[in-house]
Amino acid sequence: MSEANSHPRTARMWILLVPAVIYLVWLLLFPTLTVGMLFDGSIGVLLGLYICSQPAANGIDLMFMQRGAFRRVVKHSSGVEWLLLNALVMIVGWFVIVLGAARFMTPAYLPN
Repeated sequence: MSEANSHPRTARMWILLVPAVIYLVWLLLFPTLTVGMLFDGSIGVLLGLYICSQPAANGIDLMFMQRGAFRRVVKHSSGVEWLLLNALVMIVGWFVIVLGAARFMTPAYLPN
């Protein structure tokens, strides 16, 4: 199996980090530029679930696709890098979900 065929979703994983980083930067640096807490939270949770679904699918494929596939992936440094990229995307997606869910819990009215 060639290097390009062994990890076909690597570019997709890097591309998924772009909207996640944009969402996180938008919430952390520009919290006043929002459409609404419900809308912001919904976008965050849905985006985070989609982002996390890709490394989860890669992990399921790795476990069930071929016998001994995990051993072959870990044997090469590019395989370890691919697993670390999946872990990074999963963690970033989790942050997006958590911050999106936190938008639901922010009170709309703060008494004086």
